[in-house]
Amino acid sequence: MQDFDVIIVGGGAAGLMCAAQAHRRGCRVLVLDHAEKVGQKIRISGGGRANFTNRDVTPTNFLSDNPRFCVSALMRYPPAEFIALVDQHDIAWHERDHGQLFCDGSAQQIIDLLLREADGVTVQTATNITAISKSDRFTVATDRGDFTAVSLVIATGGPSIPKMGSSGFGYTIARQFGLNVIKPRAGLVPLTFDGEMLARLDGLSGVSLDATVTLGKVRFAEALLFTHRGLSGPVILQISSYWREGDSILIDLLPGTDVFQYLKQAREAKAKKEVRTVLAQILPNKLAHKIADWTNCNGRLADTPDKALRRLADQVNAWRVTPDGSEGDRTAEVTVGGVDTRELSSKTMEARNVPGLYFIGEAVDVTGHLGGYNFQWAWASGHACGQFV
Repeated sequence: MQDFDVIIVGGGAAGLMCAAQAHRRGCRVLVLDHAEKVGQKIRISGGGRANFTNRDVTPTNFLSDNPRFCVSALMRYPPAEFIALVDQHDIAWHERDHGQLFCDGSAQQIIDLLLREADGVTVQTATNITAISKSDRFTVATDRGDFTAVSLVIATGGPSIPKMGSSGFGYTIARQFGLNVIKPRAGLVPLTFDGEMLARLDGLSGVSLDATVTLGKVRFAEALLFTHRGLSGPVILQISSYWREGDSILIDLLPGTDVFQYLKQAREAKAKKEVRTVLAQILPNKLAHKIADWTNCNGRLADTPDKALRRLADQVNAWRVTPDGSEGDRTAEVTVGGVDTRELSSKTMEARNVPGLYFIGEAVDVTGHLGGYNFQWAWASGHACGQFV
């Protein structure tokens, strides 16, 4: 049986960051991961270029049942700290819309950075944990031997993208030690429709445009994409983290354009034009024709009364739809929910009632918006934990 000061279960972004910080403080650290290689989700992120943080991180970019929990860690390790680390390792990067930062090269560069920072840490991959127990120390039994440590850090993430080997293992450990888990659900995921709505949208798969989507008090404005299952694109992924079964979402397919006024003015200047032809000047052609069909506005503008134009405009500027589900963990980029943060110290990430047990990263009920925020939470929570384990 091998003994360490700290055992970290999970070799992803949060786990490796925590390992590096703890080792720097002189701790003997072991990282265990069931995958063949560490950093699997980092490797595929950002289209293989790793959207490693966002310049514009604020607590409002995160969801949680306890929304103030993330503030402490994010303030102590802001994006500028990780950007400086990337620069220190001579990794070239660029900024895209909305403050998103990506490597110019491969996401592997971020994994290599973390491994260099964690040089001296024992990293053991392809290892399956069979049991975890605690007396005066934690004992982690695996198919490659047993290990003990004073501190145990759970950095296993959530069950999103199971093809990468992800699971709800961290939640199982939390429950084993009496911690509450906020019910997990898929986040940053495409939304799906029932057969009736899909038939209505037939032929629109692949059509995209900028839109705003509103759910309650939450609103996002980004690209929307029609798919053969429903709706996707950044704006849908964003709103999906807030969406619950039965919720309707309100979509403006032409933000900034009052379609009713546009068509009324067009009727005065182009009365003989068909409604769908004029609408296709401001919407993708397939979508314009489909909306004209939905609202029975298939004739000339001159023959279309205000009431009909209003009905059509509402389908563009205020299209209310009720998804019947999402594509689930299979394609979800993150998991919403997780270990209840009321059970943890926001300063150290330690379980309040289980000394030496810590939870960080996606396993915790803190979920970021699309655009590098979840990586920043991984860096910040891993850094915070690594100062105290």
